[in-house]
Amino acid sequence: QVQLVESGGGLVQPGGSLRLSCAASGRIFSINNMGWYRQAPGKQRELVARVISGGSTDYADSVKGRFTISRDNAKNTVFLQMNSLKPEDTAVYYCNGVVQQAVMRPYMDYWGKGTLVTVSS
Repeated sequence: QVQLVESGGGLVQPGGSLRLSCAASGRIFSINNMGWYRQAPGKQRELVARVISGGSTDYADSVKGRFTISRDNAKNTVFLQMNSLKPEDTAVYYCNGVVQQAVMRPYMDYWGKGTLVTVSS
């Protein structure tokens, strides 16, 4: 199996910063996309940012210029640096990985359990 474990969430004041980390472990042959999604109370889960294996990145319009995603392929880890945080960034943040467990096996989506980010004064 594959496990994704997030860390780094917490309470921060508006304008502050947080850094989320997510490490993938288990039976992993290859990882294509890794990224972050979030779900606020009463809302659907949405893409925050993702990075593909070639290094290209994709961001939600609401976080462009404030959040930066990065990836350490050697350690199967993805990071999300969040600056200038706003109350509307409050949500549970989920790590996602598109993982191939063995050669010739299909890529599949895996999710972490989520980490809560609360932006409040």
